[in-house]
Amino acid sequence: MQYLLLIYRSDAEYAKMNPDQRKALSGEYGAFTQSIIQSGHFKAGDGLQPTTTATTVRVRDGKTLTTDGPFAETREQLAGYYLVEAKDLDAALSIAARIPEAVRGSIEVRP
Repeated sequence: MQYLLLIYRSDAEYAKMNPDQRKALSGEYGAFTQSIIQSGHFKAGDGLQPTTTATTVRVRDGKTLTTDGPFAETREQLAGYYLVEAKDLDAALSIAARIPEAVRGSIEVRP
């Protein structure tokens, strides 16, 4: 079964990271990604640009409305995702717990 692992983190906290910290985090993600590619779990994945680049679209009464920014104001923002193949929810949760951002942000797992 496929599971979408949605990575949430604080844009503000990420912005405070210095270049060395960002490079280290990128290395952690690279190692994690390679591990799930090699294990056969990886289907797709990527990071997202900050929420300042987002536009939200809604259609109301036949009119398309756009708003700069994300849908909701929250402490953590959607930062990226992985689509993985896992035998069950427990296996998907185990993979999600290994995502580097799980120690600072949160990972939402959806079948």
